[in-house]
Amino acid sequence: MGPDESSPKRGFASMSEERRREIASKGGKSVPAEKRYFAQNTAFASEAGRKGGQNSPGRRKDRQK
Repeated sequence: MGPDESSPKRGFASMSEERRREIASKGGKSVPAEKRYFAQNTAFASEAGRKGGQNSPGRRKDRQK
């Protein structure tokens, strides 16, 4: 196909926004609450998030305070 031709929508692109949201909302519900470690241990989740944020490409050592 050339640059002027559009490809047919497939997968999530072909779904309505409502259907995509419905599917996305099931993501956190696929595992029982007792097996979601971060849901049980918020301090551990907080620490993991902090470490991840410190190592993200947008936060460089030369820009840290």
